[in-house]
Amino acid sequence: MDEQAALALIGDRLSVAGDDCAVVDGQVITTDMLHQRTDFPDGTTRYTAGWRAVGASLSDVAAMGGDATAAVAVYAAPTFDDAELTAFLDGASEVCELVGAEYVGGDLDGHAEFTVATTAIGDADDPILRSGASPGDALCVTGSLGRSGAALRLFDRGETARANDLFRFEPRVRAGVALRDYATAMLDSSDGLARSVHQLCRASDCGAALDEPLPIADAVDAVAEDAADRRELGLFFGEDFELVCTVPASAVADAQAATPCPLHRIGTVTANGITLDGEPLPDRGYSH
Repeated sequence: MDEQAALALIGDRLSVAGDDCAVVDGQVITTDMLHQRTDFPDGTTRYTAGWRAVGASLSDVAAMGGDATAAVAVYAAPTFDDAELTAFLDGASEVCELVGAEYVGGDLDGHAEFTVATTAIGDADDPILRSGASPGDALCVTGSLGRSGAALRLFDRGETARANDLFRFEPRVRAGVALRDYATAMLDSSDGLARSVHQLCRASDCGAALDEPLPIADAVDAVAEDAADRRELGLFFGEDFELVCTVPASAVADAQAATPCPLHRIGTVTANGITLDGEPLPDRGYSH
């Protein structure tokens, strides 16, 4: 059973599952687990690991239009090194401060592999779900795509300083809050743009027609082998933690003006089918 099949099984058993966060009495809550082997390439600093792990959960809060309030983490490692643990705490605390939340602790555990489990909570009286898109809505994405894919290439090359910089992203909490007045559906792009669009369309029972050019990060140009490789990193790699949302076409300009980061229109919601420049867009993306 792959990750998508496992998620489908959970959705069948738990009717409240399926969005980026659970909704409980006006709050949104989410949890994530990251491992050395699958999530932290060689050369990832503990500071970046703390930032990225907690940031991933804060991104889920952002995807619901939630105002992030706090985060905790479980830190598990073969040994507890003073410098490494301090750096992790610094990264976790500073990414929270960046979005107006607070890192409030967690738990420690011994483990054969460096592993982090994070939980974030936020306030959202009227959270944005994945299921509200309608044909005619504009399909939009914040920021730029492919930063994490570019970082992985740089880690492989041993260019760890630049790679760590790209691996630390700003969770789009403030953008998510700003989009509460406009977005009809939203999720984050942790699984990649293509898969995120498929997930949104399944939840909303609709299709989407995407158009190039897409907002691919400049960092991708420095590592991509050719145009096809650039497109691969921007569309399918994932782990960029941008917001993918739908907005009434008449409100796009207002939403762009209200959002404190770039908000790009990349297509239109349709009745069925998911295409890029008229060709079918595969449901492919990041898998653990």
